[in-house]
Amino acid sequence: MSLNVSLPPELENRVRRHVESGLYGSASEVIREALRLFEAYQQVRSASLVALQADIDQGVADIKAGKAREIDIESIKQRGRAALAKRAEAS
Repeated sequence: MSLNVSLPPELENRVRRHVESGLYGSASEVIREALRLFEAYQQVRSASLVALQADIDQGVADIKAGKAREIDIESIKQRGRAALAKRAEAS
């Protein structure tokens, strides 16, 4: 199958530079490699979204099971500041 693609000048120049570098024999090779990388990126992105959804589902299940509780941000900040102060004293 033959397919003609129009690219904006900036992308066309990038394709030309890749071919001129000698790493690729033609613009078609550059585009094929770009598509392979794009598809690999999409697979990673999809897997990340699946993992994120699983984490969200687990969090919701934990909340429903009573395994989660509200946090006290001020208490956390105070503990952190105390730990930093203690570390500074030890230095």
